[in-house]
Amino acid sequence: MAQGGRPRDRAPTCVIVISGDTRPTQTTIEACSDCDVLVHEANTPAWLARRQATFQRFAAQYYTTTPELAELARQAKPRLLILYHYASLSPEEVLTDMLARYAGHFVIGRDLEVY
Repeated sequence: MAQGGRPRDRAPTCVIVISGDTRPTQTTIEACSDCDVLVHEANTPAWLARRQATFQRFAAQYYTTTPELAELARQAKPRLLILYHYASLSPEEVLTDMLARYAGHFVIGRDLEVY
């Protein structure tokens, strides 16, 4: 974690920003501003709609939806957006949803992959 709680790490040749389970924040946008890689969690609105009301209220405080992530990424402009922690969704569901919302370069993160 960078000084001041900003989630920014500098590798020798790139800037990587990793965001955990969180709502979209201006801090993330600022930390990522034109970063090389942004790693961020996301859930689709359709997936959330199938959850119990108590979980939906919880998720509204602590998680990011794909529309919210698409807007965050449009503002932050990462060269690569890696989506992860997409609950019980299949990678294809997340991919399809994000393709409809975000025109930038992104991939669906998978354990032990190299990007």
